[in-house]
Parts: sequence; structure tokens; C-alpha cells
Amino acid sequence: MAHAAVESFRLAEKKLPAVAKEWIASGMAKIVVYVDDERALFKLKESLPSNMPKAVITDAGRTVIAPGTVTCMGIGPYEDEELDQYTGKLKLV
Repeated sequence: MAHAAVESFRLAEKKLPAVAKEWIASGMAKIVVYVDDERALFKLKESLPSNMPKAVITDAGRTVIAPGTVTCMGIGPYEDEELDQYTGKLKLV
């Protein structure tokens, strides 16, 4: 999940530098939620606004997870209220 947070932040730095800077200044909050399966992850990804930073992570296979397995997605930083519209009903890890 750390890979997803870092990559999504890197995208935010490019797309939304003011939002990225504010996220750092406010303590870099991270909330981890989950979906039932890969299909739900991609459905969520497709529902997000195009300018919202998002990064799908594919495992490199250096552990017990097979190479190429989609493991997670980082979203944001972005406006809290906007993020909540898409992730607010998901269960916390």
C-alpha cells in the first residue's frame, strides 16, 4: 500500500501541486479501505474524475504474490469531501 500512496502523491505533485503541498502541510493523512476484488477496484478507478490522482499497483513478484497481480490503488491527495463521495462507503482495513 505504501507504493500506491507514494505513486499517487507523485502524480498529485504534477497535476495538483497546491493540493499536494497542502496534504504535506496538514500531516499527510492516509486512510486505507478495501474493495471485494480486482473488478471492483477497476470499477472504482473508472468512476473517479480524470484529474484525481490515482495509481494502480501491480506486484513485482518479490514475495509470495505472483508477478503482475494487481494489489492496490492509491487515490489522492485530493479534496476530502470529493474523495468521500467515492470511498466513503468502503470498509476500513
